[in-house]
Parts: sequence; structure tokens; C-alpha cells
Amino acid sequence: MPELPEVETVRRQLHPWLVGRRITRARRVEAPPGPKYLNLERAAGQRILDVTRRGKFLILPLDGGDELIVHLGMTGAISPTKDGDHLRVELHLDGPAPRRLYFDDVRRFGRFLVVPSGRYEVLPTLRGMGPEPLGEGFTLEAFAAAMGRSRMPTKAWIMSQRPVAGVGNIYADEALWRARINPKTLANRVSRRRLGELRGAIVDILSAAIEAKGTTFSSFRDVEGHAGAFVGQLCVYGRGGEPCLRCGQQLKSEVVGQRTTTYCARCQRLVG
Repeated sequence: MPELPEVETVRRQLHPWLVGRRITRARRVEAPPGPKYLNLERAAGQRILDVTRRGKFLILPLDGGDELIVHLGMTGAISPTKDGDHLRVELHLDGPAPRRLYFDDVRRFGRFLVVPSGRYEVLPTLRGMGPEPLGEGFTLEAFAAAMGRSRMPTKAWIMSQRPVAGVGNIYADEALWRARINPKTLANRVSRRRLGELRGAIVDILSAAIEAKGTTFSSFRDVEGHAGAFVGQLCVYGRGGEPCLRCGQQLKSEVVGQRTTTYCARCQRLVG
């Protein structure tokens, strides 16, 4: 599933293309009506004021007082060219070419919603999201307070989006390995020193992944159709059974918080 670096890559590519353009038509294509495509047609006639991001969500403020919220799901791809076999959304735009935005989504988990500005009742994850990891609000004090409130496994709590926004399976594994924290250690049992290391690892890894335009294992492509290049920098994710790059111990792979998790049992000792 695309995480913060992949969504931020898409945001940066969409911003110069979409800001100031008016949506002349918005339609679902082979996408059933319902909460995943709520009020989409209402975007027609409104101008796009900005392309922002909150966690893994793209948020496009519109001049009619609404926001177009986009979530790529597991396999969603946005492009100015129609080249997929699983088209779900098509937006028509005014101005110079390209004048179409296409959303292709094989697994159908993506979302295109139009809601009144700031009204996120239909998106509980977005409403309860923690600070942006690359923003000023992601301080050690705030992070430690949020982690101390949970007895969930550290990885599961981070991926809940509540202590920090945008971190999913790939970058959680990487950050926990770098900070030497076992993903199964309860969040409120992690020492403040380790939390400082984890916070720093999250910031550094996400920044590097954005620079590489994300990570692609199978489906992620940016707006220009390119794969993310960060896959060559991964230390643990997807390497279960291979030697740890730090100590040589065979990496373990098991399910934590309903997600496949890879870690080093020697470097990342379980606390408690």
C-alpha cells in the first residue's frame, strides 16, 4: 500500500499541473456509488486551489467550499493518460492539455470523496491522525506522550496513524530496525532514549524515501508512470530469512498487528 513517501511523490507531481484548474466534469467509471466515491460529481464546476497531503491522503481544497479527498488504496494510480484496464474515476479539466485525470485501481480499495471543507466524519482515520512526521509538531515530547498511552505492540500502534501520520508497513519495519526496537514490544514499554532514536529514524527514512520517489515492489507508479527507487535502500522489509545487515543474524518474519513484519531478534530484543 502506498505510504507517505509515495503519496508525497504523487502530490508534488500533481501540484503544478492541477492548481488553478477547474474540474468541468467528474465521473465514476466502473466504480459503484457508495462511501468510496462519495459526492464525486459535486466537484464539477469547482476550481482546485491547492494539492496538499495529510498522512496517506491527498486533499485538494476546492473554491466552492469543498475538499476532494483521494486515497490510493493498495493499487491506485493517478495519471494524465488513460493506460490502465481498471479505470475507476475520470476528471475533466479546463485549461491547456493534459485535460484529463484518470484513476486506475485494480484492487478497488482507493477512494475519491468530496466533502465540505474540514468535515471528515466519513474518514475516522483522518480525523484521529497524529502529527505529520516531517512537520514541526512531531516532537519527541509529543511522540513520547502518544506512545505512552498505548499497550499495543509498537509497530501496530505506529501504523494506527495516531502517534504519527503516514507510516505504514514498509517504513515501520525500517525505522524499528534502525532504532533497534522489537516490533512486538508494547508501545508504553519503549524507553525515551529509544523513542528518540525511533523518531529520528522515521524522519530520516521518510525523507530519503521521498527523495527516491517512494518504494515499488509490484504496483506503485508515480504520476509519470515511474517506479519508486527506494527499494534498493531497504534493510529489513521483504528480507525475511536473509542475514541482518548489521549483525548477520537471520531475519525473522512473522505477523504483528495483522501485517507481515520483518526484524532481527538479536538487534531488536523484546522488552518485557
